[in-house]
Amino acid sequence: MGRVTERRKVIRIRDGAVSTRPDTLVAEEPLEIRLNGKPLAITMRTPGDDFALAAGFLVSEGVLAAASDLRNIVYCAGATADGSNTYNVVDVSTAPGVALPDITLERNVYTTSSCGLCGKASLDAVRTTTRHPIADTPPLRVTPELLAELPDRLRAAQRVFDRTGGLHAAALFDEHGELLDVREDVGRHNAVDKLVGRALQSGNLPLSRTVLMVSGRASFELAQKAVMAGIPVLAAVSAPSSLAVDLAAETGMTLVGFLRGSSMNVYAGEERIALRAAAVRA
Repeated sequence: MGRVTERRKVIRIRDGAVSTRPDTLVAEEPLEIRLNGKPLAITMRTPGDDFALAAGFLVSEGVLAAASDLRNIVYCAGATADGSNTYNVVDVSTAPGVALPDITLERNVYTTSSCGLCGKASLDAVRTTTRHPIADTPPLRVTPELLAELPDRLRAAQRVFDRTGGLHAAALFDEHGELLDVREDVGRHNAVDKLVGRALQSGNLPLSRTVLMVSGRASFELAQKAVMAGIPVLAAVSAPSSLAVDLAAETGMTLVGFLRGSSMNVYAGEERIALRAAAVRA
């Protein structure tokens, strides 16, 4: 099976001094996801948590919504011409009666490590109707002070990043700021899929009282994955896209960007942020 990291020789230049040394790199390999035996998508990912990745991807596609929708996930033996197993092809079998949307079955997608929704024809096509509408009742409330602590907690949990400096991460926190799970991957969308897939496998969807923290920008694809899992708060250390803000506003999700130190921007769902009224200025 592919390893999470690999070693490569590099020439290091520091202040004019040249040396040769081994460097630790994050591994990147393709993963083909098959649905009931039919090829569906290929994503570039960091090996590990492949079954969770496939399950989470299918949650974001609207195919899976609960553990009972999933029959099993297996690596495909004989995936190569010589019949060996590369551990780079997984087949997801759904339970009887699980509806398989035509748009999903007809779409054979190659997704890169920076884009989890390549091949979608239009904005309307990706606004899949979720079976987990955001419904945190009573409404989840978080303080700016709690949000400000999450990037450091996420960074502290990134074990592979410490060795490579080349991974994105996504973490789930509860409403009190306690870390529930964290996943790393070369693709930010894969890290979120791994989180959501693990939650599905554990029977924990919807994630209605959680905060999703991502180590990068808040793209539309990440916002959509959060919405599909019923996550009420998405926070990112960098900027959101305009479509991510639109989706958050339409679905009732709280979206926080540029979360750095005690500074942050709230783009949607400000009712979940416990602000002091006197501190809010137009």
